[in-house]
This record gives sequence, C-alpha cells and structure tokens, in this order.
Amino acid sequence: MCDQDHFEDDRKQFEALGQVTRRQFGVIVAAGVAMALPVAADAADVAEGDVTVTTPDGQADAYFVHPSSGVAAGVLVWPDIFGLRPAFRQMGKRLAQAGYSVLVVNPFYRVKKAPTADNGTQTPIADLRPLAQALSETTQMTDAKAFIAWLDQQPSVSKTRKIGTQGYCMGGPIAFRTAAAVADRVGAVASFHGGGLVTSAPNSPHLQAATSKAQFLVAIAANDDQRSPTDKDTLKDTFAKASLQAEVEVYEGAAHGWCPPDSSVYNEAQAEKAWSRLLALYGKALA
Repeated sequence: MCDQDHFEDDRKQFEALGQVTRRQFGVIVAAGVAMALPVAADAADVAEGDVTVTTPDGQADAYFVHPSSGVAAGVLVWPDIFGLRPAFRQMGKRLAQAGYSVLVVNPFYRVKKAPTADNGTQTPIADLRPLAQALSETTQMTDAKAFIAWLDQQPSVSKTRKIGTQGYCMGGPIAFRTAAAVADRVGAVASFHGGGLVTSAPNSPHLQAATSKAQFLVAIAANDDQRSPTDKDTLKDTFAKASLQAEVEVYEGAAHGWCPPDSSVYNEAQAEKAWSRLLALYGKALA
C-alpha cells in the first residue's frame, strides 16, 4: 500500500490529463476545507475544545469532542501527514455526534503545534516528510499509551466499553500499533487508505496488530491496491490466522486520500461508505 507521496502523484496525474492546472488543483483543495459533512437528524449535542495531553516526550496538543451528557466509548483518531486541521476537527465532531468521545491528536507535537500544514493539504509533501520520518514505532506506541490513558481519565469516556482507534494514510499503521500497544483497551481499529500497513520487517504493523484482541476495518484505495496488489490478501490471511474479525476491502474508484473532505481526491460516495462501515464496526466492537 502506498504512502503520503501519492498525494503529490495524484496532483501530477490530474495535470497530465489536462483536468486541472497546478493553481486550479490548489483551489480544489482549499475549497474542500469548507465542505460540510452530513449530520444525522438524531445527532447528539456535543462539547468540544482544544486540550493538552502530557506524554513521556512532552505536551501534545489535540482536539477533544464528546456528547454533552452521559458517557460514551472513547475513540482515538490519527490524522494523515497533513495533521490536525479543520477537516479532521469536522470529522471528529461528526463522530462525537454519533455518540463517541473523540480525541483527534497532533502526531507532530514534539516539533510543532497544529496546524503543521498550511492551507489544508496544499503544503508540499516534501516539507512535511521530515515530520513523519521523525516518528518511529517507539514514539507511536508511547503516544498511543499516553493518549488512551488520557481518554480513560475523562468523565465522558466509558471505562466499561472498549476504545476504538482509526487512522488515515500514515495514521493507518499507527492505529494498528495502538491496538498492539494497549491490547487490553482497544476493541476496534479502522484504517483508511493506510500506507505501510504491510512490510517485510518483523515489526510490520500488520503483524503487531495481529497480537491484539481488536476487530478491524481496512479500507484500501484502488490505486494503492494497484501498486501493492498482494497486501489485502496478506492482511486477510494474517487476521484469519490470529482469529481476529476483519473487513478488508478495496474501494473501487477511490484514490489514496479519499476520505478527508479537504483532500484533492475526496470521493463523497466512497467516503460515506467508509463512514457507514466505521459506525458498523464501532457499534459492534465497542458496545
């Protein structure tokens, strides 16, 4: 499966096909920030705000949103390489309106507070790559433990229900590692156009995830599948051998990065399909 460089690949493909110019591409991306995600008629009233989470490596800035009353299952959200931004706040709020206490984190807090990318997803990948490369298996699992411990301290988070975690692009493998790092608490994991889920290394995220007790949703972009056509089979086989429930599917017609509404390749129909499958996973695994 692919990595964040494919955002740049997508821009080049659009230009090569004569569909958009570089300037028009930027306009499309910027417009995505203002796109409103659908809100259900029975959406819960929510409370929201910026929070700071203490980790072994410092103070992590994050966005926390939850139903205004009662307790709910906690969810930890790992953004893509463009980081914590309005689109992910919107996505987190929608999930809270569906009845979850949601923490959306800035994975690059060691270097810079959010926003770590300017103007949504217009920042060149080359400028952001050092931020992603500074993260490691160790930092990801250390952060996962700290963020879930913080969620468990919040009055709005149920201590009797499992916690969910979801990741986008580079956040996909981090969500996998979260399940391994806090196996006793994580009950559901979702990866959307995750990059690097399957590697040949002994610490590959898919092997670590298989040591957990979670249920999985792996939504794969069509162009990611074209580049790494055997990954989906490896994932299915690995989860089956570990006796873990897993839904692994290639989303036809969806390009890498299709879920966030500020993405240049945002695909509303397939993003809504992914959203419905996420709610089904959480409804089953976090009940």
